[in-house]
Amino acid sequence: MLTSELRRRVDALWTEFWQGGITNPLTVIEQITFLMFIRLLDVNETRDEKHQNRTGYEFKRRFGPDEQNLRWNEFRHLGGDEMLVRVRDGVFPHLRKSSPTGSSFAEFMKDAQLMIQKPSLLVKAVSIVNDLPLTEGDTKGDLYEYLLSKLTTAGINGQFRTPRHIIKLMVDMLEPKPTDRISDPSCGTGGFLVNVMEYLLRAYTSPEAVIKETDPETGKTETLYPGDQLEGHWDHIKGDMFHGFDFDASMLRIAAMNLMLHGVDNPDIHYQDTLSGSFTDNFQASATEGFDVILANPPFKGSLDYEDVHPNLLSAVKTKKTELLFLVLILRMLKPGGRSATIVPDGVLFGSSTAHTALRKKLIDQNQLEAVISLPSGVFKPYAGVSTGILVFSKGGETRDVFFYDVEGDGFSLDDKRDPRPDEDDLPDCLARWKARDPAKDTDRTCKAFFVPATEIREANYDLSLSRYKERVYEEEEYDPPKDILGRMKALNAEIDQDLAALEEMLG
Repeated sequence: MLTSELRRRVDALWTEFWQGGITNPLTVIEQITFLMFIRLLDVNETRDEKHQNRTGYEFKRRFGPDEQNLRWNEFRHLGGDEMLVRVRDGVFPHLRKSSPTGSSFAEFMKDAQLMIQKPSLLVKAVSIVNDLPLTEGDTKGDLYEYLLSKLTTAGINGQFRTPRHIIKLMVDMLEPKPTDRISDPSCGTGGFLVNVMEYLLRAYTSPEAVIKETDPETGKTETLYPGDQLEGHWDHIKGDMFHGFDFDASMLRIAAMNLMLHGVDNPDIHYQDTLSGSFTDNFQASATEGFDVILANPPFKGSLDYEDVHPNLLSAVKTKKTELLFLVLILRMLKPGGRSATIVPDGVLFGSSTAHTALRKKLIDQNQLEAVISLPSGVFKPYAGVSTGILVFSKGGETRDVFFYDVEGDGFSLDDKRDPRPDEDDLPDCLARWKARDPAKDTDRTCKAFFVPATEIREANYDLSLSRYKERVYEEEEYDPPKDILGRMKALNAEIDQDLAALEEMLG
């Protein structure tokens, strides 16, 4: 979450753009994103240079010997006129040509251009972006979410990020492998895909290879995971591993930049309305049993006309609701045995319509529904207050037992402020109980974690709501006899009467 000071800085930057004549909110967001990306390119280049000097490990440079003057720290001190020429005529052409021809990044950067025409505005914008803590945690993602909140259309199409700690839980539960092909059919800014890359680096780094670096200027220590056990997988990771689709071109540009900054040179990020009646050739080739892992938080606000939905999806479940159609799509995109963790609104879990019941029946009878993780309603605040859950399932087979977990706190307050509450965080326990799960032992339904047999779920008309199966323990309250309570009330009233009489006497 952003601090009030960071919000103030972003607001100041936004005001500078408006005063500088750039009033289209999407253009403002795109230009700020470009500047953030240019700065992070230089940050990553500097980090890799230090790593090479220490270990001798060669890396693919982002700036050639004759392009050093295009780096952030080389031009950010220039005067306005000189900086404008350097960035407009040097840095942006470098962005357009720096990716391999035919790559998705090149596709989204081919028309990148600096829309800032006033030298004074560029100087102020560069100065403010330079002071943003972009290398701390997921600040750049939080910044982008805050920028999106300034759009009058923000939220209409479900355009807000999944909280990073929820993404991490979902990725950790699926434990993706470096040989997997991974997709997000509504990838937005690429948060799920980026977190998978971070997971691989953590999981496939030898303990002795972990690097801790302390910045001499800030004193902050950063832990680096070189992924030394990923040898032999890098070509797949940098090329065919990550696949993201979305119908918002601006989001896709951000996703491509985000993945590139995390070491994925050529992610497959493409424009596609994934529920559309007309799939592109690229998506058609991938959308049928193409992926080992799918992680998603698809838009679930609204419905579509039947003629706008691909007939293959309607043939499985006839519905207009996007949250149901996306689950059908994900099942179609998974390979047999492929796994998914998908966020759904609570209505998917217990809705009584024919389509809702048919989809849950499909998940349980024709596939392996592994887990239902119930999330508190404040997880997506301040942008949405809807109650949600995470469905974990595998394609094919048949469900025997389903793991349920009741997340009552995610480490933050559940109001609009979302203040940190580390003592109210069930996510670590959820992951631990998931990894140690045992249907024969986890039978106590008064606990946060328990299993429910599929036969019982079928008898309940495929209801997947946690409240249907969880047993609440209520402590019996003991009350004093009514006569005792009445006696105390009369005594209290007598005291009040005495005090009033004394006050009346004082007043004469």
